[in-house]
Amino acid sequence: MSNPLPHAPATAVQRDEVDDALQQVEHQLSLLWRRARSISHQLSRQVHPDMEPAAYGLLTIIRREGPIRLTDLASCVGVGKPSVSRQIAFLESLGLVYKEADPQDGRAQSIRLTDKGEEKMHQVQDARRQAFRERLGTWPLEDVQTLAEYMERLNAVYGEGLIKEAPARDDTAKDPGDAAQ
Repeated sequence: MSNPLPHAPATAVQRDEVDDALQQVEHQLSLLWRRARSISHQLSRQVHPDMEPAAYGLLTIIRREGPIRLTDLASCVGVGKPSVSRQIAFLESLGLVYKEADPQDGRAQSIRLTDKGEEKMHQVQDARRQAFRERLGTWPLEDVQTLAEYMERLNAVYGEGLIKEAPARDDTAKDPGDAAQ
């Protein structure tokens, strides 16, 4: 008569289940991020054919935050001031943003959207919202709300300590936070 195999401790089984679940989360997030980068690329081209996703991401932040200093904008996307400065110069050349004296410190400048920039962003973001309606419009409202809550929790976890720990880089971000827009 053979002895039955000993059962794995509950903690080892739970650890395997957690590892499997985390692997699925990792896979799904990677897929989402790849698709978000692709969408960001498409959206940036809708604003201007030569626009990179990084510049589009800056426009979304400027639109959401209102007038913003270059250093604050660089901090929002986690890249160095020179990278953001190059992107802002490009956006200025397209007539989408302009700089003005910062009302709190006349020596500094704030960046804001021009009327043209506001109109372009309005058009593109309306189209993006419509795409969300088409994809998620058949979901029950409660599911959409739950998805938003989970995504908010995930973003909060990923954002913890980000500003303090992530040193500013001088390279241009490939997709500065647009996915959340």
